[in-house]
Amino acid sequence: MFGIGTLPDLLRLVVLPVLAWTAVRDVRTRRVPNVVWYPLAALGVVLLAWELVGHLPPETVLDRLYLIRVAVSICFVVPLSYLFWRLGGFGGADAKALMVFAVLLPTFPSYAIAGTEFPLAATRLGVFSMTILTNTVIVGLAYPLFLAARNLADGEFEFPISFVGRRVSVASLSTAHGRLFESPEGITRNGLDLDALRMYLRWRGLTLADLRSDPDALRDPDSIGETFDPTDGAVHRAATDGGVSTDLGDDETVDAGGDASGDPAEADADASFDDPWGAAQFLDSIEGTAYGTSPEKLRGGLELVTTRESVWISPGIPFLVPMFVGLVVAFVYGDILFGVLGALGIV
Repeated sequence: MFGIGTLPDLLRLVVLPVLAWTAVRDVRTRRVPNVVWYPLAALGVVLLAWELVGHLPPETVLDRLYLIRVAVSICFVVPLSYLFWRLGGFGGADAKALMVFAVLLPTFPSYAIAGTEFPLAATRLGVFSMTILTNTVIVGLAYPLFLAARNLADGEFEFPISFVGRRVSVASLSTAHGRLFESPEGITRNGLDLDALRMYLRWRGLTLADLRSDPDALRDPDSIGETFDPTDGAVHRAATDGGVSTDLGDDETVDAGGDASGDPAEADADASFDDPWGAAQFLDSIEGTAYGTSPEKLRGGLELVTTRESVWISPGIPFLVPMFVGLVVAFVYGDILFGVLGALGIV
């Protein structure tokens, strides 16, 4: 038998299928449309106003406690989410999701199934959006272990990079997410974003196979003819955006190791041109910065994908996935961190 304490708690369950859909989309495309969050935010405002009517003016301790928790959720979680986004710790969709939770789920909901009340474990703070955040972080900590295990199974384990990156064939970059974990100088956490690479290819009307087949000629900025809409570089954009395909094609074969050009001197050919690869021309022709890409970073990435058969990439964590898991755990169990600290006798 299913029961609820309030109708608002039941309505809040709509966040589960919505976040499940965004998590799947995050894995597949790393893109979540902004329109997803507007209905949830509106619902949160309506439900919050509904509940505030019953707690204002604050005549009891429970009324005051409710108001304090709502204030913490909105005045702390929302700015914290924005700050994490500005610092690069969260993606835009991740920050927006947490901001929505701060309004839609400020306090612990209550449900009953067959006589059992859920969530099973609350916290002394009692701010549900904070519980979702801490659960998400704890679940997300398992991602480096997953990467390491995957790299070990593939025989590509290198400490410590195997905990934060993975080696992939250049052939797979047209559908991969993340950024290069390498530059011509070596391992870096600030390599070329793969969306920016796709943008460049679409802008020039090239495939990776084209780029790799004749890098000497294409390195010359005079080889740039008609240009096309670079889109935003997303994998899910049509393969013929602007008449351009960014797939490698069925005839591209990849062997581990080796040099795609067969000429190690090509890496020094940049000095022959004022704007090798037309990198500066590309960035000047588009709006924005192509995910923080500079001409030097773009040139370094192009050198890598034309002279290597495999590269390390930082795939980035599709953060909405652990966020969905953390949300489900919050609804069913409650606060993981509080439960662990309680089991250890700390709280």
